[in-house]
Amino acid sequence: MYQIDFTKPIHVHFIGIGGISMSGLAEILLKENFKISGSDAKSSDIVDRLISMGAIVNIGQCAANITDDIDLVIYTAAIHDDNAEFAACVAKQIPMLTRAQLLGQIMNNYKYSVAVSGTHGKTTTTSMLSQIFMEADVDPTISVGGILDSIGGNIRVGKSDYFVTEACEYTNSFHAFYPYISIILNVDADHLDFFSGIDEIIESFHTFATNLPDNGTLIVNGDMDCLPQVTRELTCNILTFGLNDTNRYYPTDIEADEKGHMNYTLVVDGIPQERVHLNIGGTHNITNSLSVIAAADLLGIDREYSLAGLACFGGAHRRFELKGNLGNVTVIDDYAHHPTEIKATLTTASNTPHHEIWVVFQPHTYTRTHALFEEFADALKGFDHVLLVDIYAAREKDTGLVHAKDLATRITELGGDARYFSSFDTVENYLLLNCQQNDLLITMGAGDVYLIGEELLGK
Repeated sequence: MYQIDFTKPIHVHFIGIGGISMSGLAEILLKENFKISGSDAKSSDIVDRLISMGAIVNIGQCAANITDDIDLVIYTAAIHDDNAEFAACVAKQIPMLTRAQLLGQIMNNYKYSVAVSGTHGKTTTTSMLSQIFMEADVDPTISVGGILDSIGGNIRVGKSDYFVTEACEYTNSFHAFYPYISIILNVDADHLDFFSGIDEIIESFHTFATNLPDNGTLIVNGDMDCLPQVTRELTCNILTFGLNDTNRYYPTDIEADEKGHMNYTLVVDGIPQERVHLNIGGTHNITNSLSVIAAADLLGIDREYSLAGLACFGGAHRRFELKGNLGNVTVIDDYAHHPTEIKATLTTASNTPHHEIWVVFQPHTYTRTHALFEEFADALKGFDHVLLVDIYAAREKDTGLVHAKDLATRITELGGDARYFSSFDTVENYLLLNCQQNDLLITMGAGDVYLIGEELLGK
């Protein structure tokens, strides 16, 4: 594998530079005086930001973008060998690294690196820990898979030994990471276009955990049924968190305030500690917060900064994000695209003041929708009203095996109220006619469904 010498900046080209993670890595290298170029399918605010920082970005991908002065090329799992730029790199014998391999090499430059993994909750939890680092003024470097207001984007380049990043299991990309602390929030069946099933996913997380050094620590959800498989034969330290009192870090006296925000008493090794006040809702965010308190404690960060960071953290963008009010209707946007995440969003919404809950759901990828079809229907039937729009293909082609209207039919069969709409415009018109005073409207999915809420709000 090509090894970057960070003391000798070179010309690095990113295929798909506009992605949330790729752009962040490009920004880190720009600030280390590397020459950066890249390409993307379309222009965006992220692309414009990189250009303003000195990157050269081509809109559209073609072989001509791969010039002879490029020393290294970075690509994502979505790029295959039939991509024109990828093929040109192979022909020119230019060294290539995946996005994850680059991130792993960057991570190795930091003494106190923290990698946040899990099927669900990575962005929120990484953002929570980032907020604590900012409160403690430790000047961290941060790479998060969403927009975080406190750092003005998805990346922050610091000058200390502290580094925090998300660690995604898709295509086993987090196997390229060798952090000092790893967090595993949960392990669930997802990315079934790559993994054969839950057993292979569990094994992938186990392999990720084995990358920790002997003096490193795995902070892991102790409530998981697969805990023994994930932690078997590890030589690192293991610290558990969760809702049950068998864990080292757990909560008691859980309450939701009038806004649905969660509060609890922290218990560590059976000893009650401080009262923790979250500025977001959902029981899942209690477990997320326990993991970052544990990480901060391990790093010697005073507990007061952890409490302050969690109290002011209002969530990352697209994570139960308040978008505005349409008359007396509250509009929320959420990234949930897996049945487990949808159920968590429903729980959070149920604790938020409302009359009825409307959800506009955009399924994400045909593979996931088909593989978890019954689970999706079961999770969605709990909302008062479900509006389905077409499946967001992302990296896939339509297989013809599943359609959003099939999901609407199944939800109705299970006793829910569901309708399919073939365009965003028809959804918006329906909502304007049918939403009532004090209703809660959630646009939900990992695609571009958020545009519906923004259009209604005139943004």
